[in-house]
Amino acid sequence: MGEKISLKIDERTAHGKKVKSLRAAGITPGVVYGHDMEPLAVQADAGEVRRVVAAAGKHTPVNLTGLKRRIAMIKDVEFHPTKAGVVRHISLHAVKANEPVIAEVPVHLIGVGESAAERAGLVVLQAIDKVEVRALPMELPEAIEINIVELSEAGQKVTLGDATLPAGVEFVEHDSGHHEDDDEEKPTIADLVVASVYEPAALEAKNEAAAGDAVVDAEVPVEGEAEAAPAEEAEQKS
Repeated sequence: MGEKISLKIDERTAHGKKVKSLRAAGITPGVVYGHDMEPLAVQADAGEVRRVVAAAGKHTPVNLTGLKRRIAMIKDVEFHPTKAGVVRHISLHAVKANEPVIAEVPVHLIGVGESAAERAGLVVLQAIDKVEVRALPMELPEAIEINIVELSEAGQKVTLGDATLPAGVEFVEHDSGHHEDDDEEKPTIADLVVASVYEPAALEAKNEAAAGDAVVDAEVPVEGEAEAAPAEEAEQKS
């Protein structure tokens, strides 16, 4: 964990179309919800919300202050459609410090550019850039790190099993839905390939094959049929 991230929130009384005046005044509306609590309409300084979203993402707990102190995870962020980085609404999920949570954290490769494979002109291609983990809120790692320095030849790979997880942190297993014979050893999340080494020519051929399989025909809307806007939750847009 890095240094603590805090956000001061106040209770919000403006709802519906009235939140337009909040945004004009540099205030971002939001909601805090969680187990054993009624959803609470809140608001916070827009600049602080933008800073916290950038720093915490959806994998770092945020210490909420100003009202009752809580620990929360960012669950949803509505950005302005044309103003880059401007947050129109934020949803925060209150959690308990002593109860594990599931969060999606980045996967970082350590030693990029330093492996014998890369020095020899080979390419290390990352296939997974995030993964779900379970841990106590304040023990969630900022990232899962996997060292690739030992990679030296084409065909080699690193998997999630090569990561050294911090104490109290575990990967979240997902049922693939494919049930094999009991006699066969079933793959686990630790077997997922994070990065592989390719010859440049082989990688180019792989990319060309993938491009050939891509669907290029765009779906054309029926004339006169308006494009449906995404459904919006009343409280989140209030």
